Amino acid sequence: MKENPLSREIIAAALEVHKALGPGLLESAYEECLAHEFSLRGLPFVRQESLPISYKERQIDAGYRLDFVVGDLVVVEIKAVEQLLPIHEAQVLT
Repeated sequence: MKENPLSREIIAAALEVHKALGPGLLESAYEECLAHEFSLRGLPFVRQESLPISYKERQIDAGYRLDFVVGDLVVVEIKAVEQLLPIHEAQVLT
């Protein structure tokens, strides 16, 4: 699946979860439900993918995890916050 159709499916899945659950739950609840929704839609995904950092030409496992990698193309990072702050954007860009 190409990027744009895949992104549309991911957004639709996230909206479906939000519509069913509403705001205020822990990220882990949304993650579990989103994984189920991805499965229902037949989207290939990996959860909690390890993301090592590179430091002076050495790969270091510093405990970074991507919530989802969907279709080997799109990283989905779940945030259960009232408002997205610059630190959240920095985390995703990093």
